[in-house]
Amino acid sequence: MSVLVFVETDNKSIKKSSTEAVFYASKVASQLGGEAVALVLGPVNESELATLGNFGANKVLHDNSEKLAVGNILAYADAISQASAKVNASVVVLAKSSLVDALAGRVAIKNGAAIATNVSELPDTSNGFVVKRAIFTGKAFANTSLTADKKVLVIRKNAVSVEEKSANATVENVSFAIADANFALTQTKVEKASGEVLLPEAEIVVSGGRGLKGPENWGIIEDLAKTLGAATGCSKPVSDIGWRPHHEHVGQTGVKVSPNLYIAVGISGAIQHLAGVNSSKVIVVINKDAEAPFFKAADYGIVGDAFEVLPKLTEAFKKVLNN
Repeated sequence: MSVLVFVETDNKSIKKSSTEAVFYASKVASQLGGEAVALVLGPVNESELATLGNFGANKVLHDNSEKLAVGNILAYADAISQASAKVNASVVVLAKSSLVDALAGRVAIKNGAAIATNVSELPDTSNGFVVKRAIFTGKAFANTSLTADKKVLVIRKNAVSVEEKSANATVENVSFAIADANFALTQTKVEKASGEVLLPEAEIVVSGGRGLKGPENWGIIEDLAKTLGAATGCSKPVSDIGWRPHHEHVGQTGVKVSPNLYIAVGISGAIQHLAGVNSSKVIVVINKDAEAPFFKAADYGIVGDAFEVLPKLTEAFKKVLNN
């Protein structure tokens, strides 16, 4: 038995979230006494394929068909199903993303598999196959037993701490027979958020709220983000009134993030915003209102005026990082 992991790409490069999924799959494969096989669909930088071995992949299957260059849900589900049959996979692992949200259920149906989403830890295989899942927008967890022979796991970011090693995976070129009907829908245009660091992939996020008083003051957020190599985000009211673009809206109805560090500046902490950030490893809140609800969810809090705190914090980080 093997564990198949779907590797998502962007602009012909492997997404960082997928390298975590590969490492997760390798750990599950070790638990089950099998091997981890990575699946890459569409054209990709060939040099990156073998490096998936650094994250625990024993083998990489690559179908470089131009038809698979974009995330066609029907075609991808068919390809993943064929790949899992080819390697006799008992478990299929996917990293949560907008593409995978629409893809995972189809893969489970095609494979006749049980599915668990929002998986936050490695499974417990000591007595069956039990996974810990985040539920109720991350406010609680459920231990779910999967009893089917085949399983599909959709993992959250930071479900496991990645440990890299120096190893190359064997790369096998494959060509899946995908029915033309699966290409009936044509993607005519893709519009992506721009920026040096994008929210879904960011390890650090710096977000601002209405406490910044206006879009003209966003420079202090951007300066801190640039210093830390972070992505910038905002609360829903800020995007609604046009201070910041909608793709920066973090929250239940916006982008849900799971960075190692989330810094919230001038955000009160409405429940909708918390639902989008509560899987962050560390949350730092900066607000002059000591009664702001966000402080209850924070690992660290600073009660103070953002216009005084942020420039000092940025300078302190610059001194530390430049030494």
